[in-house]
Amino acid sequence: MQFADFWYIVTLSEQLKSNTVLARSLLGEWLAIFRGEDGQPVALRDRCLHRSSRLSAGNVCQGALQCPYHGWVYDRNGKVIAVPAEGVDFQPSQQRQAKAYATKEQDGYVYVRLAENPSVDFAPFSMPHYGEAGWETVRVINRFANNVTNCAENFIDIPHTAFVHPGVFRTSRQQKLEMTVERENGAVLVEYRNENSNLGWYTRFLNREGAEIKHSDRFYMPNITSVEYQMGRDRHLFITSQSIPETENSTLVYTDVTYNYGIWNKLARPFVWWTAQHIIRQDVEILAIQGEVIAKYGTQFAHTPADTIHVFVESIRAAIARGEDPRLLPKQSVKVTFWV
Repeated sequence: MQFADFWYIVTLSEQLKSNTVLARSLLGEWLAIFRGEDGQPVALRDRCLHRSSRLSAGNVCQGALQCPYHGWVYDRNGKVIAVPAEGVDFQPSQQRQAKAYATKEQDGYVYVRLAENPSVDFAPFSMPHYGEAGWETVRVINRFANNVTNCAENFIDIPHTAFVHPGVFRTSRQQKLEMTVERENGAVLVEYRNENSNLGWYTRFLNREGAEIKHSDRFYMPNITSVEYQMGRDRHLFITSQSIPETENSTLVYTDVTYNYGIWNKLARPFVWWTAQHIIRQDVEILAIQGEVIAKYGTQFAHTPADTIHVFVESIRAAIARGEDPRLLPKQSVKVTFWV
């Protein structure tokens, strides 16, 4: 197994218009993304075979992509179908074919997979309750100067919230919490207990009766985190992030905040968007600092029991990096007490 076996978001569906070409980076590979004549997304290596210009700087013409340098034209399969300098003497050749990658469109996202023959035919991750009646989804996109592992760990890490997001999302109260952390089948599953408040600005709105919160965190290989809060009827929330590895230390994160607040659904949209973006910007800043320190001193982390989640996430991603299948790692379950 390798990271290239999986599907990764490259754009929102709505951003990829019929006459648009987008430049993207994925696992160090440069991509030109556009829609073919049939409207389906196309992903080609962002390099013209002729004189190595970037195809993403070109134009889409009737579902084909024309290089901006000398006008070579590529179809959805990467085949060169026109060379202006050759005029009527042009003959198609199998030697003139750019690298093309598999694409899929799902839940309002366009996905690309780099591996031609993946070890397992995984499907793109299904975003919780996307497009379902009674649910609203707010989407935000942010770039982090750090790697996928550290981004994913941040998104399912409770202890940092009291210090990076004080008042907005928790405050340090030394409240005793319990969690059960399981690693199984390439995923990390976390269930929390004893939460009933300390949700920041919106505590009264989200949990005005002070009932115990049903809170779980999930990590799905290789790059998905999903946080779920359930606070009684009409107070159900998912925060799902897909961390896209552009390069070793640049991660583009697509986050869906999907919620069911009953009659408040529409009214809550601007507040949900603003709060999500405000919190994520704070995480962008702290992860940039962490990335700088790691670049200088490495990743010799000192763990606490609350970091069990991180240890399990790292074991899964390390297995993929070694070419192994994380689903074969032994199942582990740990109960942890910590304070926030």
